[in-house]
Amino acid sequence: MKFLIINGPNINMLGIREPDKYGTMSYPELVRYISEQAFAMGAETDFFQSNSEGDIVTAIQNAYNKYDGIVINPAAYTHTSIAILDALTAVALPAAEVHITDIKNREPFRAVSYAGMACLFSFIGQGKEGYVNAVRALTEYIINNNDADSEIQR
Repeated sequence: MKFLIINGPNINMLGIREPDKYGTMSYPELVRYISEQAFAMGAETDFFQSNSEGDIVTAIQNAYNKYDGIVINPAAYTHTSIAILDALTAVALPAAEVHITDIKNREPFRAVSYAGMACLFSFIGQGKEGYVNAVRALTEYIINNNDADSEIQR
């Protein structure tokens, strides 16, 4: 199982950016943690982080036929980017949305998640564990759907 983990704007500033909300773990530490936890589940991960919407859209498009699924934290683009929603819909890979903080209990403008509309799962306000839970959920989903597809083909 191979997943692309996409992080949007300012996630590269973890450990520096508002540690009261996002904690003190740095982005490289987060990547290492997710990689280790995914590996323990038998999953392989590649990571992509960008502060640019177009680069995130391109990364999603490039995931087609290369990855089994996408875990995405679009960060601020969650609430503004129909382009990211369209890219997720276009590639039609199983996807899970992650947010380190609880976006539902923050500023009112953060309540809408465009990217989440194209995701099978959302893990919100679980900190670093949200990424691990997303990998687990996608792995289980893909395994269960492959088993169902095998049953239908028999």
